[in-house]
Amino acid sequence: MEFTPQPLKKGILNSAVIISAIGYFVDIYDLIIFNVVKKKSLASLGFTGEAFKEQEVFLFNLQMTGMLIGGILWGILGDKKGRASVLFGSILMYSLANIANAFVPNIELYGVCRFIAGIGLAGELGAGITLVLESMDKETRGYGTMIIVTLGALGAVVASLVGQFDWKIAYIFGGVMGLMILLLRVTSLESGMFKSMKGKSVQQGNLLIIFKSKDRFIRYFSCILIGLPVWFVIGILIALSERFTKQIGITDGTVSIAKCVMYAYLGLSFGDLLSGIFSQYFRNRKKVIYGYLVANLVLVVIYLFVRDITMFQFYGMCFLLGAATGYWALFVTIAAEQFGTNLRSTVANTVPNFVRGAVVLITSAFVYLERELIDPVLAALIVGTVCLALAAWGTSRVHETFGKDLDYMEESGSEMSKSTKSLDTDLF
Repeated sequence: MEFTPQPLKKGILNSAVIISAIGYFVDIYDLIIFNVVKKKSLASLGFTGEAFKEQEVFLFNLQMTGMLIGGILWGILGDKKGRASVLFGSILMYSLANIANAFVPNIELYGVCRFIAGIGLAGELGAGITLVLESMDKETRGYGTMIIVTLGALGAVVASLVGQFDWKIAYIFGGVMGLMILLLRVTSLESGMFKSMKGKSVQQGNLLIIFKSKDRFIRYFSCILIGLPVWFVIGILIALSERFTKQIGITDGTVSIAKCVMYAYLGLSFGDLLSGIFSQYFRNRKKVIYGYLVANLVLVVIYLFVRDITMFQFYGMCFLLGAATGYWALFVTIAAEQFGTNLRSTVANTVPNFVRGAVVLITSAFVYLERELIDPVLAALIVGTVCLALAAWGTSRVHETFGKDLDYMEESGSEMSKSTKSLDTDLF
């Protein structure tokens, strides 16, 4: 007997929001757990010292490559096959990959597991946010995406705690959590907007449509730029914090990278909560982004030039930096709201994963400048300033989308559809 998905409720805490939030919680856990357990897991495979440094970069790059590929794959599938199918498939893939990761006997299979996990991890957030945006009232849907990312960021905190135990248990724990989500009837969810596309002669999930219009391309590229400061902070100031503590001078101990990550993600969760509330209160998403970018700039300068502080104060700085980058939910929401139903999943999946992939360019630029200038503080200041400037420019180029009607299509030609033009006219 064919199963017919039931319509979703319009309330803030509907099934789509709850399942997507729990799914993103596990998604972030699995994204972060490698960095937490990499030292212990690689040591058990015989990699220490310089060999460890080489393999940790190799595995991280495999995971990020998987996410770049997965972002495109899941995005297109989400527009062609449905948001629910992507939510189910991505969760199943990264869950099984992480369970398998606990039993790898060599570095080659470890790399395969990280690559497959990366592909799976790329699909959950975009599918969840797209589903929620299309299933809630246009005036309150910002609360839905806020809940998803606020809860999801706490997955990094749990990863930091569970990662203190045996590394195999940490991977199994994440995989089992993912499989348990599938018991929540993920396949019963589907967007009414997506279902309404059936039978219509419109191209679905065709990424090339974006490049056929200058306006669409600028909006798409601008969305990617908006997210750069998030991964500058996480990828450099937090993940490489040991390079800055020597300059800062911690007066009462040695800083733990795992705790830096934990406090930063606690801040990020808090920041996402506030950004969602602010955007609903002011009925404006772009103004809130601008406010976060200013706060980010101030805190980056303080972080880089403060001297002789306690370990508690340094962890406090990590929390504040995380809070200042807590506009991830708002950033993905803006990206998804920029485009029609036939492209929305493609955009919502590719944009955040291209930003994640950009961390390779950001860290490479930092390493190059650090080597040339022999000063990590100045190198970070230059890279951070560029990221923030690009994000501010990107924010200026996207449309304000609070309360925008999302039930429209993007035409495959070089011009926007009439419905899109009329929608955009109201935004200026």
